Amino acid sequence: MRHFLSTQDWSRADLDALLAQAAAFKRCKAGTQLAGKSIALLFFNPSMRTRTSFELGAFQLGGHAVVLQPGKDAWPIEFELGTVMDGEAEEHVAEVARVLSRYVDLIGVRAFPKFRDWSVDREDRVIHAFARHATVPVINMETITHPMQELAHILALQQHFGSSDLRGRKYVLTWTYHPKPLNTAVANSALQIATRYGMDVTLLCPNRDYLLDSRYMEFAARNVAENGGSLTISHEPQQAYRGAHVVYAKSWGALPYFGRWDEEKPVRDAHRHFIVNEAKMALTDGAVFSHCLPLRRNIKATDAVMDSAACIAVQEAENRLHVQKAVMAALAQ
Repeated sequence: MRHFLSTQDWSRADLDALLAQAAAFKRCKAGTQLAGKSIALLFFNPSMRTRTSFELGAFQLGGHAVVLQPGKDAWPIEFELGTVMDGEAEEHVAEVARVLSRYVDLIGVRAFPKFRDWSVDREDRVIHAFARHATVPVINMETITHPMQELAHILALQQHFGSSDLRGRKYVLTWTYHPKPLNTAVANSALQIATRYGMDVTLLCPNRDYLLDSRYMEFAARNVAENGGSLTISHEPQQAYRGAHVVYAKSWGALPYFGRWDEEKPVRDAHRHFIVNEAKMALTDGAVFSHCLPLRRNIKATDAVMDSAACIAVQEAENRLHVQKAVMAALAQ
């Protein structure tokens, strides 16, 4: 049995096959790969694109999706072993995962960090607990990484450039301001997948406090060694944007301040100028711009950038439907 928790667990050949299947689903949405099958979608955090695209994707392949929100329309769940369950949780993941496995063929989990202690959050305990106890494949719908967004992003780039080979493209992953500290998931994933596909990646952020967790920096370095390309760290927007072919924006909180966001706020507030605007995009080599969405206009990127022909954020969002169908179809075989 195979799970889909991280793209790092899958070979390039496997990822390429998923992308090829996703492109086929984009040309023809209907299929029978999930006929008579079902998926339980557990949302511990809000969603619009993920829920909609997974529900519709299962339907379009002939399957059925059951949406659950533990703590709202399902019982609160405990994840620690050995816990005396005298608090809010009514049942343990050991039973939840095994019971759901008797009902459905796939389980999807969306569970963000708690934003209190990164040494705990980085263990990604919720989804790994489901993977440990389930007897059906488990899919990561976003935790501390977002592998579905990775595939949608790469498919959008391949379609934009008209080639599956993205080597030689200068790729800028830029931090942007946001009034609140956000999950590093999409940034972790963008760094992983861009280096996995051999691009020349620049991680642009205000200072070293905004570097990503060492695990993902190490994954990126390993990917460069295996797939070519390069990885550069920059804190200078003008330098980073110059000559870029891809600009991918995301906001994230600085890990050294994790759980102490009031201390980080002055640093974050001082870097509002990291917004993606027309002047920065003019420095690029006709770069395409994208973002995982949702995006706060005129905070992360200007209206002019979002409404330009260079913006493929909507196409990327559409691709979530197709790549998720490819993953479900592959795991349900």
